[in-house]
Amino acid sequence: MQTNADATTPLYSWHKANSAKLESFCGYHMPLWYSSVKTEHLAVLQAAGLFDTSHMGLLHISGSDARELLQLCFSRDLRACCRGGRASLSNGRCVYGVFLNARGHVIDDAIVNQIEKDQYLVVVNACMAPLVEKHLLSHQEDRRVDIRDLNEQFGKIDLQGPKSALILQQVLADPEKIFQSFPYFSFKGMFADCDSSEVRLKDSTPLLLSRSGYTGEFGFELFVAAESTEALWKTLLAAGQDLGCIPCGLAARDSLRAGAGLPLSHQDIGPWPFANNPWTFALPMNSSGQGFTKEFIGGQALLELEDSPHTLAFVGQDPRKVSTDEQTTVSDESGTAIGRVLTCATDMGIGWRQNRVYSINSPDRPPDFNPKGLACGFVRVDKPLKPGAKIMLHDTKRHITAWITEEIRPDKTARKPLHEYARSS
Repeated sequence: MQTNADATTPLYSWHKANSAKLESFCGYHMPLWYSSVKTEHLAVLQAAGLFDTSHMGLLHISGSDARELLQLCFSRDLRACCRGGRASLSNGRCVYGVFLNARGHVIDDAIVNQIEKDQYLVVVNACMAPLVEKHLLSHQEDRRVDIRDLNEQFGKIDLQGPKSALILQQVLADPEKIFQSFPYFSFKGMFADCDSSEVRLKDSTPLLLSRSGYTGEFGFELFVAAESTEALWKTLLAAGQDLGCIPCGLAARDSLRAGAGLPLSHQDIGPWPFANNPWTFALPMNSSGQGFTKEFIGGQALLELEDSPHTLAFVGQDPRKVSTDEQTTVSDESGTAIGRVLTCATDMGIGWRQNRVYSINSPDRPPDFNPKGLACGFVRVDKPLKPGAKIMLHDTKRHITAWITEEIRPDKTARKPLHEYARSS
C-alpha cells in the first residue's frame, strides 16, 4: 500500500465497482458509505457489517529487548494490563494504549499484540506507522530490537455485529477449535511466515483473527496477506448474505465508535496532555491513583501537570449534529463559553425514553422502541462537569442541547462471551 495522497487499499477496485462513495482519508481513497450511513450503522447493531480497514498501520517489533522498549514507550504496563490489571500481557493477548511524547501529548493510540515475549504486532492509525517507528527508534539506544513496517504486506477487514461468529463458522477450516477459549482482546493465527498458522479459511488461506474492533459491538478484526484481501472480503460477504451482512464505510465506523465512547486519534486525543479524559485507563495508575506503576515516556510530564482541559462524552436530545470546526463552541447552562466540540456524530441505534437512553439492543427497552438516533461525541472544556450537566453546542447553523454522560450507547456487546453468538456443533 502506498503512503502518498493517492494511496489505496487492496479493496479499492472492489469499492469502485460496487458504487462506494469514496473520499480521501489520511491520504487513502476510502469508502464513506455504500447504501446509507444509517443502514450500515444499524446492520452492525443488529446483524453484521464488513469494513475495509487496510489503511491502518502495522509494525512488527521483535528482539530480546522488544518488551523493554515497549514498556518504556507504550503507556500500558505490560506486566499488569490484562484481567483488570491482575495479569501480564501474554502470548495471544492484546491491549490498547497510547504512545506519548516527553510532554505527555499523544503521538498515536495503538493496540499491542503479543505473539511471543520477544515478538509483537503493533496496530496504529493510518499513515502513523513511520512516526511511531521513528519514536521507538529514538529511544532504542543499545537495545536489541528490530522494527519492520508491514504496511505493504497485509490487508485488514473488520467483521462486526452479532452475526459475525455465525459468518466465520461458515468460512473457517476448524471453527470449533478456534472458538474455544477466545476471550475479548485475544487473537489467534498469523498471516505472514505462517505455515503452521492455527487459523485458516477452508481454502487454507492463513489469517490472524482478533476478537476486537472499533464499534463497541461483538466482532472480529481479520489480518490477511495483501494479495488475499479481496478474496477474503468476497468470501465473508457471500457467507453473510442471508444473515444481513453488508459492506460498511468509514461514516458508519465513525458513528458507531462515537456511540461506543471510543476516541479518534488526532481528533479526540492528540497534541495535548493525555489527562482528564474517558480513556485514562490506558495509563499505568498505581493503587493510590497518584502515581504510575512504571516509568514511561510522557509519564513524568503527566505527573507534574497542574491543570488540563477536560474531555467529556455527551449525548444530545435528538439526531441533529453540529460541525467540529473552530467556530463551534460549547457553553454551560449560564451561556458561558467553556470549550469546543471534538466529535459530533449521530448514533442511529439509541433514543430517549423517560429520561433514559436506550439502545435497540437494550434487553429492557420499551416494546414500541424505534429510535431515530441521538447526537453524541466528545467535548473539550475548561472545567470539570458531572454526568447529567446540561450543555449547549453552537455552530454557525444551529444550537443543540446535550448532556454530559459516562456512557452513550448502553448495552454494548463487544465483551459478551463468544458462545452467546456462535452456533454449537
